[in-house]
Amino acid sequence: MATVSIPACTSTLLLDIEGTTTPITFVKDILFPYIREHLEEYLSTHWEEDECKQDVHLLKKQIEEDMRQHRSCPVHTVDQTVHTDEEKAIREVMDNVLWQMAADRKSTALKQLQGHMWRSAYSSGRIKGEIYQDVIPSLKRWRDQGLKVYIYSSGSVEAQKLLFGYSVEGDVLDLLDGHFDTSIGPKVDSKSYERIAERIGCQPEDITFLTDVTREAKAAEEMGMNVVVVVRPGNMELTDDERSHYNLVTSFSQLEVTGRV
Repeated sequence: MATVSIPACTSTLLLDIEGTTTPITFVKDILFPYIREHLEEYLSTHWEEDECKQDVHLLKKQIEEDMRQHRSCPVHTVDQTVHTDEEKAIREVMDNVLWQMAADRKSTALKQLQGHMWRSAYSSGRIKGEIYQDVIPSLKRWRDQGLKVYIYSSGSVEAQKLLFGYSVEGDVLDLLDGHFDTSIGPKVDSKSYERIAERIGCQPEDITFLTDVTREAKAAEEMGMNVVVVVRPGNMELTDDERSHYNLVTSFSQLEVTGRV
């Protein structure tokens, strides 16, 4: 693919993670299986700690909201191996977390618990954040050109910082100016991008958003942001209309900022 120029008015780059800075396979084949494999152990170990209690409280609030909205929820079956109230409560939390993950939900409650679980895995060296090879050189180049760089991902801010803080390239958090997650709003809601621009302190037109998901691109575009769709191995196939509508890159190295050295 050819070089893509982004507008000279761009002062800020807003980056998605999964399928944009990081392979989808890292999330689906490493991060998510870690949660499924260690969930019961983690909850049993940390159940009485304040942080875990807060995570469980948020999950219960999400369940209540789902019931109010008449959304489907996991069905709890009688398990004869569960003997205590704590074991029952842990099993119900597990059922809900695994159900949300199977449905590929992006709830803040789910993402917060996942972030706390991944923290121990990253800090112990069991997991290192994967980043495409073109990302770090491009971040450095953009910073040298005076651009700010922010992350906007459905993963919690804590999970984002862990990925970049314990990456295969080492700690690269100093190349990023800030992070946003779904606590600011869903990524497919145009209002979320308005709030991000307000939080950064610029106009939406001053931001270029990079993502692999066209529904997110559409929402950002509706709010006035410039958008570039990133095409990486394993990402969802684009329609012909999407390919003709959006600027596409397969590598960050293809991006050039007009009027900057």
